[in-house]
Amino acid sequence: MPHILIVEDEAAIADTLVYALQGEGFTTTWLTLGQAAVDHQRKTPADLIILDIGLPDISGFETCKQLRRFSDVPVMFLSARNGEIDRVVGLEIGADDYVVKPFSPREVTARVRAILKRMMPRTETPPTGPHFVIDAQRVLVSYRGQPLNLTRHEFRLLQRLLEQPQRVFSREQLLDAVGVPSDAGYERSIDTHIKSVRAKLRTIAADAEPIQTHRGLGYSYSPDHS
Repeated sequence: MPHILIVEDEAAIADTLVYALQGEGFTTTWLTLGQAAVDHQRKTPADLIILDIGLPDISGFETCKQLRRFSDVPVMFLSARNGEIDRVVGLEIGADDYVVKPFSPREVTARVRAILKRMMPRTETPPTGPHFVIDAQRVLVSYRGQPLNLTRHEFRLLQRLLEQPQRVFSREQLLDAVGVPSDAGYERSIDTHIKSVRAKLRTIAADAEPIQTHRGLGYSYSPDHS
């Protein structure tokens, strides 16, 4: 079964999560410090990390940033703060979900299962388009023969667009592709990811615009502009 790393300095909350997750068959490790979590992930990688934002040493945000320098492990933030800005920042630095305290242990367990299910590699033949090639197993997109240096969220976002050329995807649908629940309040952060992907595509083909904006609706992939 998948191994879950819990990074939480409040023992009562950590005990609740350990009990709930182990009751569903997961194995767990509990740590109280962000730096310890980074060191642990380097040596003994977990399959998913539940990460409190308010830690005694470094914040959960900083911990996630350090993790993203070497790992694509799914991260679920726990926080007592319910502000939209915290949710947006969480996704933009690479989180997969954001749960506000107090929470239901059963809901957290269900969200963990959903994230891990979305992370399973696809078995179908990856789509290709004029100038694009997707290697789903290596989590790699090549554009005009050159590999793109994409984050995991950017890869999944571009993959979803390439799968259905000309289809207009709403921000909520693209959030689903990234692997974040549409109720998490991250819709506008999709614009940030699109901007980043476009910038990386322009370093290869400055005049191409394969990702089209449909104001008030969302985004699409246009092979004619790639």
